[in-house]
Amino acid sequence: MRFLFAFCYLFFITSTVVAQQLVPVNEKKYADSLSVILHSNASDSIKANTHFLLADLYRSKDTLQSKKHLGLGTKLSLKYPYLKAAASFYEGQYYYNWNKVKAAAAFQNAIKNLKPFQFKESYLLQAASWYNYGIMIKDKEGYAAVMDIVTQHAIPLAEKSGDKEKISHYNSQFGTILMYNGKFEEAIPYNKKAIDLLSKEYPTSATLVLAYIGAATNLVYADKKDQAKKYLDAAEEILKSFPESVNYPFFYLAKSHYYISNSQFEEALLETEKGIIPAKKNHQKDVLQLLIFRKYEIYLHQQHYTAAKKVLTDLVAEGSILKDVNNKKTIYNELVKINELLHDKQEAFIWLKKYSTLSDSISNARLKETITELEVQYKNAESQKAISALEKETAQNALEADKNKQFLLILAVICIILLLIAIFSYMYYRNYKNLIQQKEINHQQEIAERTQQEQLKVTQAMLSGEEKERGRIAQELHDGLGGMLAGVKINLSGWASLHLRPDERTEFNKIITQLDNSINELRGVARNLMPESLLRFGLETALKDLCNFYTHHELEIDLQCYNLQKDISLATQLHIYRIIQELLSNAVKHAKATAILLQCTQEDSVFLITIEDNGIGFITEEAIQKNGMGLHNVENRIQYLHGKMEITTEVNEGTTINIELKINEHD
Repeated sequence: MRFLFAFCYLFFITSTVVAQQLVPVNEKKYADSLSVILHSNASDSIKANTHFLLADLYRSKDTLQSKKHLGLGTKLSLKYPYLKAAASFYEGQYYYNWNKVKAAAAFQNAIKNLKPFQFKESYLLQAASWYNYGIMIKDKEGYAAVMDIVTQHAIPLAEKSGDKEKISHYNSQFGTILMYNGKFEEAIPYNKKAIDLLSKEYPTSATLVLAYIGAATNLVYADKKDQAKKYLDAAEEILKSFPESVNYPFFYLAKSHYYISNSQFEEALLETEKGIIPAKKNHQKDVLQLLIFRKYEIYLHQQHYTAAKKVLTDLVAEGSILKDVNNKKTIYNELVKINELLHDKQEAFIWLKKYSTLSDSISNARLKETITELEVQYKNAESQKAISALEKETAQNALEADKNKQFLLILAVICIILLLIAIFSYMYYRNYKNLIQQKEINHQQEIAERTQQEQLKVTQAMLSGEEKERGRIAQELHDGLGGMLAGVKINLSGWASLHLRPDERTEFNKIITQLDNSINELRGVARNLMPESLLRFGLETALKDLCNFYTHHELEIDLQCYNLQKDISLATQLHIYRIIQELLSNAVKHAKATAILLQCTQEDSVFLITIEDNGIGFITEEAIQKNGMGLHNVENRIQYLHGKMEITTEVNEGTTINIELKINEHD
């Protein structure tokens, strides 16, 4: 039961997160309908709200698209007070999965900004803002604070809105919170209340699917497995009609839990594998890690300790599940246990030290927080004393101010008259000066335009010459020197077969091996100068080969390509390839990153590149000066493609580079 309850904790973390994205079960149809609205003649207010819904839809699948829609929605909402207030909620949704501090601040702003609006939609967003804020502060304030928020704010606001689906949703979530705290029997009525209402009013909703899954998980812990099976079957019946639903991984997670409770480990492993496939497809990293952890649980029950250990070490290597400190403690503790079962006392001791160190650091952090709170209370008391003294001083100053008021009024009138005279004089002088300056500006603009045109011609000639020279050198290395070295190898091998005895060929074989390595190195240099996969198979394949070239056991590169067209000219593809090649090279050489995300997206004639790494960051101006020709060539290629580049970085906080290119202007 200790192990199962630890897993329950991990499951609750993800189930509460995903439950906030209440997208209809048929999410593809839902996304398509939103896209239709954006391309219609709908008002700006409707389009702003649609952008917000798309930002929420994409926040777990494609952060780049989510950020884009959030920005467009926020811009359109500025002239609509309610939508402007709602923007804070969707900002919190955007940060929900990866920055709890920013998300919590955004949800607090949403609560404050939405409060003046007394209608259904506002009540629902306020309820969601309160609930999500509670989840964000869970690690700091504990589940007692979350339970208080749900019962005192989220549920009452949902009831005030009259939306039965949302009322049921928060009752279901409260049942999940009770389940995590080991109150399985107390959770049952909340889950039943939610399911009874949803099955009657919303029989095919995602809310009902999640309520079934949460209730089934709780009933397994409460040892009421027959009822749990009925709920799982009901959820599966809804999901059958929607094979692309993002809720499938959670269903398979709950179903494998049910099979484990019945000691049906092979069936549990099969359900786990089923869930891993859609979780990978939809980039649902959190639930993917939980499904992998579920495999560990199954292997442990089956006493397949070596396989179980590999699952844990893979989770540690991937790192996502370790972002939460409590998850990290659980994983470390399980590594201690599994190594003891494998009789590897030395490695068990290593993980025990890590576990103890982590526990000590958590205790120290909590102690520091307590000291800080006491210090703040003390400072507040001192500040109150200072405020009282200032209030007395302010009253005395007010009396003196009344005496000087008349004198200042007369002085102000005189100053205004003098100011008006000065303004009229200045306006006359400025108009005359502007007339002369405008002629000069027009002349300078004409010169600048001609200079820019000449610079573009020079850049085009330089880049074209550079690529031709790269191609020529690559061809000569591959066909000339490479062929010569291959001929030397063949001749040497022939000579050896005629003149050397088998016992004399040991040193000769070493020379042949060195010659093979030299030929391979030469061909690698030739491919780097002119990527053959780009010429044969196109940009996307060439980028995959480039990422595979840089990837190794200490560096993972995640390449995501969306809507790349085949009709981009070869010259433009080559420019894009060189830009990405240089930026990846910089990230590998200088950033000391362990993970890099590369996204390439094409929208008609616009090509978007985003490179994010978790490296050491840098000071932008210093990096540009030190990097020399590499970053300079990148800027030349971006300028040639009429593009722009934005670099966001902080020391020890990683780097994000966004590039936008106009590709059809040179096709």
